[in-house]
Amino acid sequence: MHDVARSAGVSIATVSRVVNGHYGVSADTMSQVRAAIEELGYESSLVATSLRRNRTNVFGLVTHSFESYTAEVLKGVMEALNGTGLDLIIYANSDTFASPSPGWEQRNLARLSGTLTDGCIVVTPWSEVKSRTPVVAIDPVRDSTMPSVTADNLTGAVTAVNHLLGLGHRRIGFIGGRSSLAAAWAREEGYRAALTDADLPVDPALIGRGDFHPETAIAPARALLEPADRPTAIFTASDGMALKVLEVARELGLDVPGDLSVVGFDNIPESGLAQPALTTIDQSMHQLGYEAARLLQELVAGSTDQPLQRFVPTELVVRESTAPPST
Repeated sequence: MHDVARSAGVSIATVSRVVNGHYGVSADTMSQVRAAIEELGYESSLVATSLRRNRTNVFGLVTHSFESYTAEVLKGVMEALNGTGLDLIIYANSDTFASPSPGWEQRNLARLSGTLTDGCIVVTPWSEVKSRTPVVAIDPVRDSTMPSVTADNLTGAVTAVNHLLGLGHRRIGFIGGRSSLAAAWAREEGYRAALTDADLPVDPALIGRGDFHPETAIAPARALLEPADRPTAIFTASDGMALKVLEVARELGLDVPGDLSVVGFDNIPESGLAQPALTTIDQSMHQLGYEAARLLQELVAGSTDQPLQRFVPTELVVRESTAPPST
């Protein structure tokens, strides 16, 4: 503000009145100050603005890692904020591949809430979180009471397994995600429910565990595929893990889909580019981000009268990684 005042030949108080839209400044002086602001690229401090107005017009998005899933979610958030005058701060951990330390979401929210943002979206939190400002979780933890947006994971998983059953598969493996997440729990429940409805046993030996990160699928994939009585199909709780199953199958000399069918969950862009292209459940990550941003806007405005837990429908996308089992 000192620089703007000096450039425009006015007092700092005059610059303050122009910036904050107060009366008592002539049209000519206002034009001078605005020209100086434009020339110098002046922006008021978010912290100072929030203290003065109790509102920043900025939302935060907090995530542990920035991968395909988060990128697609972000596109939906930005579409929802387009034309609203709201800006977005993205806060991600610096080490994408490290396991997050307990409480990472709470620490990051504490840095953003109040003085920097009016509210935050947290992507796949590891625990229930609290904040001075509204928070919306995308894929919350199990039994969460937070405002949240998630896919219809149970129905999506049932659809995936029914697709494999319809092709004739009866020995179907499953690699689950992090069990603390509601999405992981629902996808495993869908797997179990589909087999039970088909009068097939749920074999614990055919169930492996990852945490949604692709690398965590390697060991369970090998455990499923190396034995002689391997499954003829595998359903994984995420596309990233499914793509690793494709890699492990190639290393073991198995043809997909000739020897093994594979179904993922997410429909990240990489799933359509894989060799073979991955059959998957589309949970519309873009829509998850869009709905989360809309819900957060309602919470910040204090105007929501809709459910605080919202669900996005899923859809089966059939590609080249599934086929009837070989004789």
